Amino acid sequence: MFLNQIKNIYQKLKKFYYKRIKNKRYFRFGKCKMCGACCQNIYVRHNNKIIKTEEEFNDIKNKDDYIFYKYVNVVGSDDFGLIFSCSKFDKEKKLCTVHKKRPPICRNYPSEEIFTFGACLQENCGYRFEPIESFSEIFNKVSKKPVKNFSEFIED
Repeated sequence: MFLNQIKNIYQKLKKFYYKRIKNKRYFRFGKCKMCGACCQNIYVRHNNKIIKTEEEFNDIKNKDDYIFYKYVNVVGSDDFGLIFSCSKFDKEKKLCTVHKKRPPICRNYPSEEIFTFGACLQENCGYRFEPIESFSEIFNKVSKKPVKNFSEFIED
């Protein structure tokens, strides 16, 4: 019983830390399977916007000193924006050639921010995300709040 109480306290502290201190909504689990899918056919964001044109990318690459922009090459485009692949990924060996010096965006991949612009993890990715709060926890919080301007939802 005492052990369960400690586990419960630990879970509450962990949730608090991730939600309130790290401002996260998901726990990340797993490890890289070194498939290289996250290094190929990717969108790149700059200032929270997906890069749309080669002119925009060249302008960013020339102005910004961030090494990641020098590693990626444009391989196509679609309705969302430019599609990139990393030049530092060795497709035969399935290894990053600059792994020890890779940029923070690669070190922190995947981050939950990929969900904010509609992306998802590759099907065979070794990582997975789980919500910090379950649907029922969120629903219980929301259902306890009074509804303001309820008349807006009532049809005449």
